[in-house]
Amino acid sequence: MKNSTKFFRYLGKALKFIIYGILILFIAVVLLQKFSNNSMSLFNYRLFTVMTGSMQPKYNIGDVLLCKEVNPETLKVGDDITYVGEIGSYKGKAVTHRIVKIEKSENNELLFHTRGLTNSVEDPVVKEDQVYGKIVRNMDGLSYIHKLISTPSGFYLCIFVPLMILIGSEIISSMVERFENKKAKK
Repeated sequence: MKNSTKFFRYLGKALKFIIYGILILFIAVVLLQKFSNNSMSLFNYRLFTVMTGSMQPKYNIGDVLLCKEVNPETLKVGDDITYVGEIGSYKGKAVTHRIVKIEKSENNELLFHTRGLTNSVEDPVVKEDQVYGKIVRNMDGLSYIHKLISTPSGFYLCIFVPLMILIGSEIISSMVERFENKKAKK
């Protein structure tokens, strides 16, 4: 009986460690992206959140996309890329659109013509040094979580309440452990 109790105690600690690790990694990636203005990646990957409906129905507002840094030479027409805009309303913004045409400039630099799926007009020409990378996956689970916690009630129910439960359970576990240690010493 004592061995099974120890097993479940260790299993619980291992699960908490894994959950905390995933949460810390997720928060670190989000903060890294936010405070570095997407200039840094983690293992050549970045996360971006879709802000407009220009790529519907493939990507919806609030979807979280995984973007991988790639050699621009490997990109082809039909790939969805994320780039930083340099002109007009795109300036300084991360934009995810589909490549519709690729050209080379006079100095042999790749130029990408992109457009949102619902847009009738192409974006300003994108130079290869503007490209963050190619979209490799729509992170459905993270998209769902992002959409849920973006609402005040979702944030309260999914972040605040579970955090309070975790903190409370850690305090109770610590108190029980102290009590058991004192009892064992007597």
